[in-house]
Amino acid sequence: MKRVYIVHGWGGYPEEGWFPWLKKELEAKGFEVHVPQMPNADKPRMETWVPALAQAVGSADDHTYFVGHSMGCKTIVCYLETLPAGIHIGGAIFVAGFFKRLTLGTDEDHETANACLGFPVKFEKIKSHLPQSVAIFSDNDPWVPLDNQDDFRDKLGSEIVIEHKMGHFSGSTGTTELPIALEKVLEIAQKNTTS
Repeated sequence: MKRVYIVHGWGGYPEEGWFPWLKKELEAKGFEVHVPQMPNADKPRMETWVPALAQAVGSADDHTYFVGHSMGCKTIVCYLETLPAGIHIGGAIFVAGFFKRLTLGTDEDHETANACLGFPVKFEKIKSHLPQSVAIFSDNDPWVPLDNQDDFRDKLGSEIVIEHKMGHFSGSTGTTELPIALEKVLEIAQKNTTS
């Protein structure tokens, strides 16, 4: 059974935005789909989010896929770093992910962002567990500048997709479906089946 874990972002929750739609669409295609609630979502910390994701997943294998939104992307990547050598997942879709920088307002936001951005990432180790990935960005995201694509492309080998005027792909701004995410999960899963 192919399993997909959808990991929400900062301030997110399982029923937000396009997550229920993607869950339903993937379940209709025979996937088992989980959307775990990350702890203390309004003040996220990798130190608590990564273990929470690890607990939700149990043991990962090449039938395990991940879809992350915003801070959920960094959570997935940091989780992959904890996997034992030789374990490969099926793949990951990163939506509005970042490693480099965020454009934010308040000091409190900066404190949270800096805690996340400052959390170290060992790209080579992560890439050893991640055979395929796609990073999706919007050309008018108010928080995640497009230069964040560089690390996904150059350090993780992700395919880059730029969507037009999708903002931060947030439920709060009306994104309730995300066909490109569905398309890319199915594409990666299909490649795994045929390879």
